[in-house]
Amino acid sequence: MEVGTSLETKALESNGYRYVKVRTAGYVGLGFSPTGAMASADIVVGGVAHGRPYLQDYFTNANRELKKDAQQDYHLEYAMENGTHTIIEFTRELHTCDINDKSITDSTVRVIWAYHRDDAEAGPKYHDSNRGTKSLRLLNPEKTSVLSTALLYFDLVNQDVPIPNKDTTYWCQMFKIPVFQEKHHVIKVEPVIQKGHESLVHHILLYQCSSNFNDSVLASGHECYHPNMPDAFLTCETVIFAWAIGGEGFSYPPHVGLSLGTALDPHYVLLEVHYDNPTYKEGLIDNSGLRLFYTMDIRKYDAGVIEAGLWVSLFHTIPPGMPEFQSEGHCTLECLEEALEAEKPSGIHVFAVLLHAHLAGRGIRLRHFRKGKEVKLLAYDDDFDFNFQEFQYLKEEQTILPGDNLITECRYSTKDRAEMTWGGLSTRNEMCLSYLLYYPRINLTRCASIPDIMEQLQFIGVKEIYRPVTTWPFIIKSPKQYKNLSFMDAMNKFKWTKKEGLSFNKMVLGLPVNVRCSKTDNAEWSIQGMTALPPDIERPYKAEPLVCGTSSSSSRHRDFSIKLLVCLLLLSCTLSTKRL
Repeated sequence: MEVGTSLETKALESNGYRYVKVRTAGYVGLGFSPTGAMASADIVVGGVAHGRPYLQDYFTNANRELKKDAQQDYHLEYAMENGTHTIIEFTRELHTCDINDKSITDSTVRVIWAYHRDDAEAGPKYHDSNRGTKSLRLLNPEKTSVLSTALLYFDLVNQDVPIPNKDTTYWCQMFKIPVFQEKHHVIKVEPVIQKGHESLVHHILLYQCSSNFNDSVLASGHECYHPNMPDAFLTCETVIFAWAIGGEGFSYPPHVGLSLGTALDPHYVLLEVHYDNPTYKEGLIDNSGLRLFYTMDIRKYDAGVIEAGLWVSLFHTIPPGMPEFQSEGHCTLECLEEALEAEKPSGIHVFAVLLHAHLAGRGIRLRHFRKGKEVKLLAYDDDFDFNFQEFQYLKEEQTILPGDNLITECRYSTKDRAEMTWGGLSTRNEMCLSYLLYYPRINLTRCASIPDIMEQLQFIGVKEIYRPVTTWPFIIKSPKQYKNLSFMDAMNKFKWTKKEGLSFNKMVLGLPVNVRCSKTDNAEWSIQGMTALPPDIERPYKAEPLVCGTSSSSSRHRDFSIKLLVCLLLLSCTLSTKRL
């Protein structure tokens, strides 16, 4: 018999349906937790005992003590039990205004589950090892029609990649897109993750490369960002798809597809796979990648991807010991104005966003400004989970016009770190990025920024560096306390306190930024490398206040319903996710 529990998600227009399958004839508990643990969780327990259904609202305090909630906000809608299954459907308002309930928003929710062979009419018994957790985005329905099972597809999958026994490896392999005689559209992309490697493969990026190659570039893969990597890799800068751990397949909207087969489309692509091996396991061999489904039934628009946020660099600095620190990456007015005026003055339409950070990330927001006024957030995740990153479909497409600007705002916690955290590729380094899926495609691939490093160093008392710069990281000349130290060592030598960290944070957010504004094929818009000031925000966006019994995002989501399917007991139960 199969041993396993699946937590699958399916959303409808007015209600988000959630399914839990476990093998027990007793109680099932489902909860929403701030951390994925039992402490401070919002919990519902249900089952069918002696032919009578029951459903009870509980919560746990900071000491993980289970208590019955005086305000019972979960409402039983339907229950049935047969010889193998128990089915329970219930509803709950998104915002109950009960201090013991968690509001359901567009952010990531850490769902916890448990079950027992016995029912729990008088309160649940200890579940022992029959428990688990999974991060979900409950209000992020996939906006797509049912796709044909006869769709054509091709795979871009690594072959027997040896994973080094080190914590972070970026592996790059070039592939040639199948030759098409006419235009096609990719309409769905799914990860192909080798079984057992679900936690090893952290994210996958697919880049468009220069077309001026022959098939010799396909010979073998190599570690990315390595001095000895093939020069051809340097031509692959346009991100055309991004997937990250915890995400599943992505379907394009019915009117949009990723174009293949024309002169402007990718002929060669680079698959970048980020392997996260914190325990330094040896002997790992991986065969993971992507599966692209395509059609000859051409859709109205070609999709594009823009990388926005903080350019990945050591100039992105986060002090240690900070419970909260904020970084901002600017997709500047100047970059968007130049690119859109030249390519699409009427604007582009964003339909999905992937928010990306690393282990210190706690929350990410993609803010949108027009003429000094902040409009509705493009995307947000106030409960960011490093292990669950996926494209968020926007409820409504949002238009970006010439003169608009975007800010990717990232919130971090380094309270358990003793040294500086730097922008970089390792998961122990940090990123602050948004990947915007939009249409129609224009020649803009990166719209980012990085704050000035010298003003950051002046904060800790640096007066002069050795010039010309001949080493990296560059070396400090004065004052004496930092003489001949790299700027990284100097930042770590500084005695950071929370007060100093807060002052540094305020200063960095106001610094001039270096603009990154890139085209395909390593080309640049003229604003690239220029200095810009962070925008003056005259009128920040004010979200509608939460109203008990309603949703902050849409009146269509006034409540959500959950179905529990309870099956025959087996001794163990693990949460599984769909993988190819």
